[in-house]
Amino acid sequence: MAKNYDNLAKTIIQDVGGKDNVNSVVHCATRLRFKLKDEKKANDDALKDTDGVVTVVKAGGQYQVVIGNEVADVYDAVLKEGGFPGGGQVPDDDGADGDSSFIDKAVALISGIFTDILAPLSAGGIIKGLVVMCASLGWLSKTSGAYQILYAIGDSIFFFLPVFLGFTAARRFHMNQFIGAAIGATLTYPSMVALASSKTILSTLFKGTAFASEVHTIFFGIPVITMNYSSTVLPVIFTVWFVSIIEHWAKKWIPTVVQMFLVPVVTMIIALPVAFIVIGPVMTWVGDAIGAVMQGIYNFSPIVAGILMGALWQVLVIFGVHWGIVAVTTADLAALGYDPILALSCMVCYAQVGIVLAMIKQTKDKKLKETATGAFFSGLFGVTEPAIYGVTLPRRIPFILSCIGGAISGAVIGAFHSVLYMLPSMGIFAIPAYVNPKGGSMTPVIGVVIAGVVAFVSGFILQLLFGKKSVDADYNKKQAQKVAEAANEATEVANNPIVAASEDEKLNPSTKLVSPLNGDVKPLSEIKDEVFSSGAMGQGVAIEPSEGVLHAPADGKTALVFPTGHAVGINTTDGAEVLMHIGMDTVNLQGKGFKTLVQKGQEVKAGDPLVEFNIKEIKAAGYEVATPVVVTNSKKYESINQVANGTVEVGQEILSLQGEDEKVKVSGQVQTN
Repeated sequence: MAKNYDNLAKTIIQDVGGKDNVNSVVHCATRLRFKLKDEKKANDDALKDTDGVVTVVKAGGQYQVVIGNEVADVYDAVLKEGGFPGGGQVPDDDGADGDSSFIDKAVALISGIFTDILAPLSAGGIIKGLVVMCASLGWLSKTSGAYQILYAIGDSIFFFLPVFLGFTAARRFHMNQFIGAAIGATLTYPSMVALASSKTILSTLFKGTAFASEVHTIFFGIPVITMNYSSTVLPVIFTVWFVSIIEHWAKKWIPTVVQMFLVPVVTMIIALPVAFIVIGPVMTWVGDAIGAVMQGIYNFSPIVAGILMGALWQVLVIFGVHWGIVAVTTADLAALGYDPILALSCMVCYAQVGIVLAMIKQTKDKKLKETATGAFFSGLFGVTEPAIYGVTLPRRIPFILSCIGGAISGAVIGAFHSVLYMLPSMGIFAIPAYVNPKGGSMTPVIGVVIAGVVAFVSGFILQLLFGKKSVDADYNKKQAQKVAEAANEATEVANNPIVAASEDEKLNPSTKLVSPLNGDVKPLSEIKDEVFSSGAMGQGVAIEPSEGVLHAPADGKTALVFPTGHAVGINTTDGAEVLMHIGMDTVNLQGKGFKTLVQKGQEVKAGDPLVEFNIKEIKAAGYEVATPVVVTNSKKYESINQVANGTVEVGQEILSLQGEDEKVKVSGQVQTN
């Protein structure tokens, strides 16, 4: 049965400041990415404490709510609840970014352009990589129809990348998206691509310099440096930016009645020649220069480059600046035919996975174990954001250790001189991208596999050796907080007595408590919760119920009835203050599986039903139902003794409370026991 995310969506929208505070929302593999008008209106702490939300990250001009693997379903619920137009994309408000730095805006721009095409890019990379690998292993002939069709399926998005980027960039620059696609199509038009490799050379510009370029054609007397723009990034992005300026200008003076067809004509006929003459060549040179710098670092020492890239990659991911590396990689692939830089980072994810597996073994925190288990399986396929944001980064030391493991993996890849020949996917699916389509040794590919194994093992060992103390630091703090909260529960019970002892009275009269449940009784020390097992709440017993009805353990009045039904406190007529807590951490169920039958302040008799609860439903949710029966004012008794063992029934005596057996004053009267 599909899980309902409506309540989570309502909470998220409320805590980001309401739908009126949302400019746009998209999602990636693990995160909801909001553009908010005012981030100060968002309630970070409330969101972080929300079940279903891993954490909150502010980076690249975006307010990112990390969800994990279920982000797509949550995203759909957010769209439905918020009524956001355009499939979750609402018009951006540039003013919302007024306080952002230039770097934040640049990162947000690149991220926004690439986000929507990640899925087809990854799919294309996997298909192309597998086809190339099959050809390299001799399983497919490069002349076969199967190879050519499958290769075209995988390579098409990369060859026509400017078309896709033109479309997404146009949205970011607030212009007609189909004009953006048309710009990309023009740059990759077959005759223009063929012209770049033409043997007809009219002249050479900048001859004798690093920018020497052949001229194959002219435009009204202006020499055009024709280049192959297929698979490129920067030329189309900067061209679309330039076209957006022309388009906005054209709309100001072209009459509205003819804007539909005249604006595209004016913008394209002005901007595209400029793109071919100026923007395209300049951006190509910029890309070549970046590639040359990166290549220089790599040539200096592939191992040192691997250590730096492997160690820093996850930090780049956190701040969203890894998109810049992706853009450089695409430029490298177009200019050099391969990329050595991003190649150094593709196995970093397995250092994170190794860390998380070790933490699963180390933690006592059930919620962390569940979160880490999901993050572990995501990480196996290269999606490490759930692990980073939900598991390692909040604990700092594990994240630092994962960066060390990542550095080791990068060094191994550098040592094997493994490079990418296409834009990779994630995790194991990145491996085919290291296969040289022209053939050759498979040693670099083997090196990548070794790097992944080394990253995993090193991460696992580093965490076992150096990270254990940090795993449950928050958990232990929460346990201490639970003790304090439990003490408050006891205080509330104590503050609502029906029998008020005089100031000079030291002990309550002796009395007994009967079993509130059918089940098996056991010592309180066996409860898997330090709040109760340590005796911090008071002395008593625990009962593993066989039936889901909680009864009164004595005559008295209810002093505490939790709305969620998981706990009831009673002040007995003999002065005992008793707290019964059904299960461990069952407050998290928010009343699901519980039905309260009494109200606070209600008179009850021993054996009266107080709460009905569904044992199967509670256990199915992952919670224990062992129920502590605790005398919270234990200091009012000389001793509290367990008088029953094994199976007990409702009404059977389970505790003997030894107090004052002589005449004592109770509410100004004398009682004899």
